Amino acid sequence: MSGKYFSRHEAEQLLPLIEGFLKQAQEHKQSVDAAQSELTKAASRIMVLGGSFPSYSDLVRTKAERDHASNRIVETISKIQETGCLVKDIDAGLIDFPSLIEGQEAFLCWKQGERRIEFWHGLEDGFAGRKRLDDGSSDESTSGSSRVQ
Repeated sequence: MSGKYFSRHEAEQLLPLIEGFLKQAQEHKQSVDAAQSELTKAASRIMVLGGSFPSYSDLVRTKAERDHASNRIVETISKIQETGCLVKDIDAGLIDFPSLIEGQEAFLCWKQGERRIEFWHGLEDGFAGRKRLDDGSSDESTSGSSRVQ
């Protein structure tokens, strides 16, 4: 795991920055998907029409747009990961922050749209294994909740 471990507070301080980058990556991914769809349709037309070719300049332009947007995704994800967190899923907006939970390496888990970080999971558990964090605001312990160290 990375050398940096985040407290819940540290991770939450980064959420506005990360969310901005995540939205940019999602927009670039939509551009890639749209361009790829156009290229796939053009390839299908070529095969179905037996040698009928769409405009070469349009294909070159669409491929260049796709490649540019792909490069922008990589750049944007790199900016997110430079903070020390991990992008797990661009479309769903899943971000993990390395942390120590009850003395064990784990991830604080945030999903785009969540107001704050309220979940964590073990290194191998993933999103499906998320558990609620104990926010320390009450003396009652919820089953399955844990404290960030």
